[in-house]
Amino acid sequence: MDIIYTSHLEFRLKERNIPYEIPRRIFDESNDCYYDRITEHYIALHKIEFKGKIRNMSLTFDWQDNKIELITIHPISQNQKQSRIDSGRWVKI
Repeated sequence: MDIIYTSHLEFRLKERNIPYEIPRRIFDESNDCYYDRITEHYIALHKIEFKGKIRNMSLTFDWQDNKIELITIHPISQNQKQSRIDSGRWVKI
């Protein structure tokens, strides 16, 4: 399976000073995945050490055939996560 970092993801990594290997770790290690009914992308959530704290990180990706495109990454609060689940925007996969 090919895993591709989009140019947008690479921009966000630099902008947010997130180490390059973090998105791949989130993708590989996450057991908490959702489908976003609004954006039509997949979301992987994982707690990871970032900037000296354990944080929930959200990784947005697309999956077609044997190709995974990692789109963007950002820290996400428990309230943001729960709000998206409660509203039905995120559906557990």
